[in-house]
Amino acid sequence: MEHTFAPATGVLSNIWLLVAIPLASATILLLLGKRADKWGHWLGVASVAASFVLGLVFFFALSGLDAEKRSAELSLWDFIVVGDLKVDFGLLFDPLAGVFVLLITGVGSLIHLYAVGYMEHDPGRRRFFAYFNLFVSAMLLLVLGNNYVMLYFGWEGVGLASYLLISFWYTRPSAATAGKKAFLMNRVGDAGLAIGIFLMFTELGSTQYDDVFNGVDSLAASTILIMGILLLLGACGKSGQFPLQAWLPDAMEGPTPVSALIHAATMVTAGVYLIARSNPIFSANTTLQLIVVSIGAITLLMGCLIGAAKDDIKRVLAWSTVSQIGYMFLGVGLGGGAYALAIVHLLAHGFFKANMFLGAGSVMHGMHDQVDIRRFGGLSKHMKITWLTFGTGWLAIIGIPPLSGYFSKEPIIAAAFEREVAWEAWVFGGAALLGAGLTAFYMTRLFVLTFHGPARWTEDNQHPHESPAIMTIPLILLAVGSVGAGALMASTVPDWLTPVLGESEGEAHGVLSHTVITILSLLVTVLGAGLAWALFRKGTALEPEPAGVLVTAARRNLYTDAFNEAVFERPGIYLTRALVFLDNRGIDGLVNGIAAGIGGGSGRLRRLQTGFVRSYATSILTGAMLVVGAFIAIQLGWLA
Repeated sequence: MEHTFAPATGVLSNIWLLVAIPLASATILLLLGKRADKWGHWLGVASVAASFVLGLVFFFALSGLDAEKRSAELSLWDFIVVGDLKVDFGLLFDPLAGVFVLLITGVGSLIHLYAVGYMEHDPGRRRFFAYFNLFVSAMLLLVLGNNYVMLYFGWEGVGLASYLLISFWYTRPSAATAGKKAFLMNRVGDAGLAIGIFLMFTELGSTQYDDVFNGVDSLAASTILIMGILLLLGACGKSGQFPLQAWLPDAMEGPTPVSALIHAATMVTAGVYLIARSNPIFSANTTLQLIVVSIGAITLLMGCLIGAAKDDIKRVLAWSTVSQIGYMFLGVGLGGGAYALAIVHLLAHGFFKANMFLGAGSVMHGMHDQVDIRRFGGLSKHMKITWLTFGTGWLAIIGIPPLSGYFSKEPIIAAAFEREVAWEAWVFGGAALLGAGLTAFYMTRLFVLTFHGPARWTEDNQHPHESPAIMTIPLILLAVGSVGAGALMASTVPDWLTPVLGESEGEAHGVLSHTVITILSLLVTVLGAGLAWALFRKGTALEPEPAGVLVTAARRNLYTDAFNEAVFERPGIYLTRALVFLDNRGIDGLVNGIAAGIGGGSGRLRRLQTGFVRSYATSILTGAMLVVGAFIAIQLGWLA
């Protein structure tokens, strides 16, 4: 398929405003400082809402074009011109970018509105909204850039803003550490992405999307594989996928609106966007696709297992995000029509996961910042709106029809069973199916322990109450999306994305029929939810109990943190100490030794300069005598 983009005309020539408005808001809030404290949060909300309105205008303008011309590329100026390298500062608004813009700004607007109430008593609220707007602006640049360098600029901007937001309460050691952990682990992935972009320019002479995609067929299979692995490394870092997933759950140290924005609508979806945008590269190498599918399958099961063993309400949701992004990686790795299925699940996930994260914040608001689900229980009687809205998110994520998760996740499971190679179909389809059952189990455990069973809160200052309207209205709107968005998007988004992701290959015949897969999927979901309800409907112990090997491993994140500490952190610390010792005692010792030798020698020579004429005359006489003696010795043959 030839990849060409039409120039932006008419109203679409203003797509730069999508990035500029939240960026301008962030700049104003940071520069004005405390003078904007009283109204800065409303400016932050208004800027993202304005970008959402503009996104709708541009989206409908794009939909009015013919499918083959459904794109708008805007080149603002020459950004980098060095030798053969020319990079435009340009934007691209096409069907893929359009759906991401609406997700980022639409869900982002609701999260911003919720944050007005959530951060009401925080003295740093204005600064928080400045960082929030900066994050949205960077994410919009990431999805709107018309080349990989622009994508990379947005990529790094998201990394910076996420660090500022995760460590927003930087006086807490845990928050400061979590921010640094996220920043450093993302640097690993970002290095891979940067090297991949370098390789693109080396092999194809350009980083523009159309040039790269049209030149893929001219590359050797090994080059495509290496380039794809480098891009995949970047995607794993941003989306919290194996083996770079450890930072994402720790990001819960930031305020709850940050968790909702990062884990639902923006940052964690960046890796999925990168692979979907780069689909000509990933579709050109079956080995590369197999690697992506494998990472998705491993991560979705890992997230399920660890999530089932956590007691912190936000960390359960964080590991749930790791798992659900795994489903999306599974989809984009399958290729063909599954690219669109992954995007549908990404969009649906944006609704129900933002709904549940904000619901978790509402629970914390009403429970004096308690996060331990073992100390909740019975909250449905005190927080009915939060209970109902969180319940829609719970039913959506476990895939109960007709909620959105059923229409977005079940097709990915079916696509996994349609792999041409039988063992791949059974392995990856089985992993996706098992993940559905585990998701139903740990999400039902979370829901039941939080809202049902006997009340288990123990602190005198905990008086559960519903959150104010400014926090519950976004919950209600997101709950509506959790219910109905899946069916709508499943029927429209795949066709809408065809110009970018290509035509669907039609119905494939896998090892199981679609009907059987649907029945199995619903069966394992009901079994997982039923088992959790039976085990936890009466509550649970308030302290951790002795557990088996698997549960213990899950509580310790399957020892991935211990592995990173043993293999990377401790050797890194020891290497740093060795280098510091070598620098101090070796390099600095050599330099200081030479300096000391010269200083000592010069000091001794300086003693010869006494200032007395008789001393100098004696030295001259002695020297003259030595020279005369040497000549005599030579003449007599004493010295050869």
